[in-house]
Amino acid sequence: MLEKLRLVEERYMEMAERAGQPDFYADPKAASKLLREQKRLEPIVTAYRSFCKVKKEADELREMLDAGGLDAEMKALCQEEYTALKKQLEELEQELKILLLPRDPNDDKSVIVEIRGGVGGEESALFAHSLYRMYTMYAQSKGWKVTLLNYNETELGGVKEADFEIDGDGAYSRLKFESGVHRVQRVPETESGGRVHTSTATVAVLPEMEEAEVDIRPEDIEMQVFRSSGAGGQHINKTSSAVRLIHKPSGIVVSCQEERSQVQNREKCMQMLASKLYEIEQERISSAVTNERRSQVGTGMRNERIRTYNFPQGRVTDHRIGLTLYKIDSIMDGNLDELIDALVTADQAEKLQNSRDAD
Repeated sequence: MLEKLRLVEERYMEMAERAGQPDFYADPKAASKLLREQKRLEPIVTAYRSFCKVKKEADELREMLDAGGLDAEMKALCQEEYTALKKQLEELEQELKILLLPRDPNDDKSVIVEIRGGVGGEESALFAHSLYRMYTMYAQSKGWKVTLLNYNETELGGVKEADFEIDGDGAYSRLKFESGVHRVQRVPETESGGRVHTSTATVAVLPEMEEAEVDIRPEDIEMQVFRSSGAGGQHINKTSSAVRLIHKPSGIVVSCQEERSQVQNREKCMQMLASKLYEIEQERISSAVTNERRSQVGTGMRNERIRTYNFPQGRVTDHRIGLTLYKIDSIMDGNLDELIDALVTADQAEKLQNSRDAD
């Protein structure tokens, strides 16, 4: 591991030297790629340098203790400090093991989120709207940009479907665990008897892909245009600016109606389609060797849930890791970090165990 870390540090120093050269920004795309890699390696190098510093201090103390000649008080002080340094070394070693785990190549990407009402009629649509609000508030708390792509609402203010882009550094690394069936248990506003209803909504989180990253043949695309519905004033309803693309080989249909021009909507549709096709291909490849994608959306039935939001009890339970938090109001207001941090930690622990098993 230490040899691998030494090579990582060398690579990091090479990139720092390259970034300081006058012609570094002559190729903006290459410069941006190098800076992203440098940023990704920085926490590894920082932890490695701390490890080396602490190890040197621990080795020097060990030599002093082994050499003898210390009075009882000094020996006790050195032994106490050496024990503390050994504990610090163990913590840094664990941190480095986690930092060296194989990364999802899409972790730094922005995402496209798709929310659909599931089982439960109007109540499921109202819950889908609550999820849409929750994720947009979370994105805003991170300083990420949210762009609505497609929004189909019900008469009571629920959401049949909502597609939106979240543009921010590392958005996929934080939101990828949100894919799946979300279950809600609450008393609907339309329920006069006060009975608790159970409904679901599905969430899909896709890494944003450029068209160039996925092979999409023009002859496989059927484009339809239609008039947009919803908010947007006179323009949005008087022109056929909304675009629907049908990918004939896969049957995938994507729509965008939130931009003002047909060209802009088509560009967004192509991006959405590329992300969907990429996700399908990745699932096809990974399904033969891993069950890592076990938390995907499925059919939206209640027994496929990844998380339950129980309003009467004020709790949110993530069934994948057995975590229950009694702070439903805060979570629905977009305070998701405690949940997401726990999911990230569980994922890292599983990967560490798999790497030990492989060894």
